[in-house]
Amino acid sequence: MDDPNQPPEQPQTYLITPPEIGLSTFPDQLARVLDAHEVACVRMALSSTDVDALARAGDALREVAHARDVALVISDHLLMVDRLGLDGVHLSDGARTVRHARKELGEDAIVGTFCAGSRHDGMNAGEGGADYVSFGPVQASPLGDGSFAELDLFQWWSEVIEVPVVAEGALDEAMIRTLAPYTDFFGIGDEIWRADDPIVALSTLLAAMD
Repeated sequence: MDDPNQPPEQPQTYLITPPEIGLSTFPDQLARVLDAHEVACVRMALSSTDVDALARAGDALREVAHARDVALVISDHLLMVDRLGLDGVHLSDGARTVRHARKELGEDAIVGTFCAGSRHDGMNAGEGGADYVSFGPVQASPLGDGSFAELDLFQWWSEVIEVPVVAEGALDEAMIRTLAPYTDFFGIGDEIWRADDPIVALSTLLAAMD
C-alpha cells in the first residue's frame, strides 16, 4: 500500500508517433525529444500498411529508442514485433486479442490495449494478460463520435485495479493536472508533434503533471 504521507509518483510519459512520419527527419526529432525528457515507451502508430515502409520505420525508430533504453511498441501489427526486434504491441481492439497476443509474443513482451472508455473492456484486458490499459480521449473532441473516457473511470481504476493505466487523446495542461493523480502514464502524441518545438511543448505538459 502507498504511504499516505508520501506524495504520489508523477505519471510517466508514453510517446505516440504521428500517423505519417518522414524518415529523413522524424528519427532525429524523436532522438532530441528522448534526450531532453525521460520517456518510458514509444508507440509506433503509423497509418501505413506497407510492410517495407513499416520495416524501414521500425528499424530507424528502434535504433533511436533502444540506444536510449526506451521501449518501442507497434500498433496492432503483431507479426512485425519479432521481425523488427520491437518490445511489444499496442492493440486497438480492447480485450478481444489480448490473450492471443500474449500467447504469440510470450511473457516478456509488452502487450497493451486501447479500451476507449469501457471499464468492462479494460477489466477483461487486464485479466487476459495486458501489461497496461489505455483509455481516451480524455475529453470531448470533434473526432470520432464525441464520446470520451470520464474522470471517474480513471479515479475508480486507480483505486481498484492494479494494471497500469494510460490516459491518451485530447490532452491539454488542464486535463493533465486533473488526471495526474489517477493515471500511471500519459500517452502524448499530436499534442507535441504539431507544435513548432516538440521539446518545449512536452516541457509544458510535464510541468502540468507536478
